[in-house]
Formats: sequence, C-alpha cells, structure tokens
Amino acid sequence: MSQIDNKKQKTPIFNLPFVVVGLVALLWAVYGFEYFLLDEEKQSEFVFTFAFIPVLYLSLGEFSSDWAQLIWSPFTHALMHASWEHLALNSVWLAIFGTPVARRYGAGAFLAVFFITALAGALFFALTTIPSIVLLIGASGGVSGLTGVAIRFVFQPTQIVRDQDSGEVVAAFRLLASFSEMMKDVRARSFILIWVGLNAAVPLIATMSNFSEMNIAWQAHLGGFFAGLFIAPLLEKRS
Repeated sequence: MSQIDNKKQKTPIFNLPFVVVGLVALLWAVYGFEYFLLDEEKQSEFVFTFAFIPVLYLSLGEFSSDWAQLIWSPFTHALMHASWEHLALNSVWLAIFGTPVARRYGAGAFLAVFFITALAGALFFALTTIPSIVLLIGASGGVSGLTGVAIRFVFQPTQIVRDQDSGEVVAAFRLLASFSEMMKDVRARSFILIWVGLNAAVPLIATMSNFSEMNIAWQAHLGGFFAGLFIAPLLEKRS
C-alpha cells in the first residue's frame, strides 16, 4: 500500500510529453524575441521574412523574394503569432491535442505531423487567397493537424488485455478508427461537424457583417485538420 502511495506522490500534476513542452516553449520564445527585442521596423522585417505570403510565389510587381524564403515560410509561419492571446490559445490547444499524439507516436512523428499539416494549411490558405496580398502566421494549421490525428483514436473504446506476467486485466490502447467508425461515434462526429461548421462560417460571417476582413485563418484550420485525418493511418506501426 505504501508503494502505491509513493508512486502517486511522484506523479506530476502536469504530465506533458517533453516534445510538447519544448514546442510550446519555442513558440513563446519566438514571439518573446519579436515583441521584446525588436523595434517596430525590425518586427515588420521579421514578420515579412518568416510569414507565409502566397502572393510572393506569383512574383507580382514589386513583390519578390529569394527561393530560401519561399521554401521555409510554409513551415516557419507556424512558429509565429500576432499577439499574446493568439499565442496562448494555440499553446493550450497544442497541449490538449498534441499530447495524445506525442504519447502514441513519439516525438519525431509529433513534429512531422505539426509541420506537414502546417504546410497543408498554408497551401489551402494560398488557394483561397491568391492574388490578394495577405500573410499567414500562427501555429493553428499544425495544431489543427494534430487535432485531426487525435480525433482518429481519442474517442475510441480502450482495448482491454491480460498482462502476460501478472495475469492482471489492464487497459492497454485505443484502436485507430476508420472514417466510417469515426462518423458513427457521436462524440467524434459532433466534434468534426462543429469544427468544420465554425471554421466554414468565418467567411460567411465576414461577408454578412461589417467586418470586411476577419483575422482568423479558417483555411489553415481546415486544411491542417483534414490533412491530419488522412495522415493518421500512416503513423500506425506496421507489424
């Protein structure tokens, strides 16, 4: 009995995977560097250098860029944010949905999902905004991608197995759901429909209201989320 109590005492309150904590810390360090160490002119230069700006790929008029920026910006935009509130919201969402992905697949796969789905979000953003002069910053695409991966298994029932050594029946893992299984689950289906509905409503609300522009990258959210849904099976270990 004392051994069990000792283990409980050693369990941390916030038990986040190291890679999740590391990525969140990096996001805060990047914005902290921009906010505290750069003046207004340098901040603009910093944003222009690392944000994703689709119109640059068209080389329209005065807008031009070197190839390096065109290669890194679809990924580096995910490390930048527009405000402390923007950063805090993405950090919380990253901790919630990134944690189960990191625990299931490991640090390497976690980071791969984050940046690949950030790229997917940037591509969908580009498809829906070119030739407008707009830029994309924020971890939302990558966080949405991690969310898409997590939804494939977090709502599935826990598989029960018998420990070979002790013979004890224990909760072991959750199977990855197929699309049909996922849509049959009320919680998973409701989450997906609400997520898609809220983001799809953003441009409609902007059109019907006095806000000609809403600073919500709904395209990155949707692009990253659906990329995560499709990537998930590729992450499963093959026997």
